[in-house]
Amino acid sequence: MRTLYIECNAGVSGDMLLGALSDLMDNPEEIDGMIKSIGIEGLESKTEIAEKCGIEGLRVHVTVDKVEEGDIEAEHHHHHHEHRHLGDVLDIIGNLNVSDRVKKDAMEIYRIIAEAESNIHGKPLSIVHFHEVGALDAIADIVGVCMLIERLDPEQIVVTPVRLGFGQVKCAHGILPVPAPATAYIIQGMPVYAGDFEGEFTTPTGAAIVKYFADRFERLPAMEVKDVGYGIGKKDFGIANILRVCIGDTKDSVSSVEEIECNIDDMTPEDVGEFIDTVLAQGALDASVTPCIMKKGRPGYLLSCVCRKNDTDALAKLILRNTSTIGVRIHGCDRYEMSSHKETVNTCYGDVGVKVSEGFGVRKWKAEHDDLSRIAHDNGISISEVRSKVDFE
Repeated sequence: MRTLYIECNAGVSGDMLLGALSDLMDNPEEIDGMIKSIGIEGLESKTEIAEKCGIEGLRVHVTVDKVEEGDIEAEHHHHHHEHRHLGDVLDIIGNLNVSDRVKKDAMEIYRIIAEAESNIHGKPLSIVHFHEVGALDAIADIVGVCMLIERLDPEQIVVTPVRLGFGQVKCAHGILPVPAPATAYIIQGMPVYAGDFEGEFTTPTGAAIVKYFADRFERLPAMEVKDVGYGIGKKDFGIANILRVCIGDTKDSVSSVEEIECNIDDMTPEDVGEFIDTVLAQGALDASVTPCIMKKGRPGYLLSCVCRKNDTDALAKLILRNTSTIGVRIHGCDRYEMSSHKETVNTCYGDVGVKVSEGFGVRKWKAEHDDLSRIAHDNGISISEVRSKVDFE
């Protein structure tokens, strides 16, 4: 299984993740063009080689109108650190020149941050406003990370327990304890520790990103490492301020998923069937509908949806909004997952895509039905005849 491993021994922030993931690219400077292309006027990035404690890695400098985050005087002069509400940020992301998957991921990360701000300030989500994390450069950090994860396309993401640090930090709200209140809210449910060096090692943005993407938190699993990347932080601590990531293959791993279920008795079959496509498009790993008999002998359906843990909340709410059910059930499950990849087989009628799945001592393959159907239609023959020409083994 293609696995991305994120090592947070020196905490995690958006810019360090951006640098580390860029270091996994064949051409690390490609991120500069990716960020420039998303469609925010005046937004640019520059990737450079940096070093901490003798370890070389990448640092990505994101600027808006030539001003980088942290340049207080220039930020004040250019006024690019505006206070934006969640709706403003979601509108900006929704209009970016990126894929729907990247938009969804970035929006969900901002919702995690907004929920934290709402909780600590005692305000509704709709009127919560962002300071540093609402700035255009911060939006670019989050969107850039989402773009890189889409490009790397891991099947699972494993994150170590996260170092937080301790002491105090200066931010837009004044002098606050470490971890900052927003970070402290976000990390609930995550394995974290203070460490033995003072300072803010983990930012709200970094915490929200790993909370959203992590399939599980643990030390390095048994894996064949293909590449290693380093993101270099700006601050100096008593330890190397670096974030390390690895991409590689784990074998025969059992992943944790959640299953969402609900009973439906007053929707048409067409509407129920169409919703399967909707929930799959929004990140579900699998979905099915089973006919059943409900109370008072009424015919109904059992809707089941399997998903990663970080997608559970969004998909549960999607089901409540788009079906007639008034409640859902959630179960934690272990899932034996075979890793899959696509190959192409040349036949006398043309190329046919083949999905190959392997794992746990089993190997199987299946020709892509859409290719079989297209070739059969173009050649006036049956699908089974095309399938008989697919010789994969």
